[in-house]
Amino acid sequence: MSYPEPSLDDPVLKTQMKRLHELIIWSRWLVIILLWLVIGSLSLWGMRSDISLLMEHFTWATVRHGLFHNRLSAIGLGICVGMTTSTLLWQSRNILMGFPLRYRQRLERQVLKIRQQGSTHPLWRWVINNYK
Repeated sequence: MSYPEPSLDDPVLKTQMKRLHELIIWSRWLVIILLWLVIGSLSLWGMRSDISLLMEHFTWATVRHGLFHNRLSAIGLGICVGMTTSTLLWQSRNILMGFPLRYRQRLERQVLKIRQQGSTHPLWRWVINNYK
């Protein structure tokens, strides 16, 4: 299928850009869920004795002690919390302020690249092919 040159008012391009953006959102949340299931659960398991101590007597010193003495677990939890926070902030910014110009341009370039490659592109099925 041949597509005309893209313009800012092209409804097909806008729909495909929206689909690509939704696909990016779903993939980010999938990565975060996998991070929490693998790294987060292992990190919490590594800190189970400190967590039981926290359940009995919560102090910030106990939290600091648990994170300091379980550095690998602290790094794992930091990665999980950091990825979750960054995605929440990214999505909130997009909802409240709209897409930045650079992001819109990047989405447009990606859609055009998917169109150019055709049905051999892995994202063709989700971004282009479903449009009717």
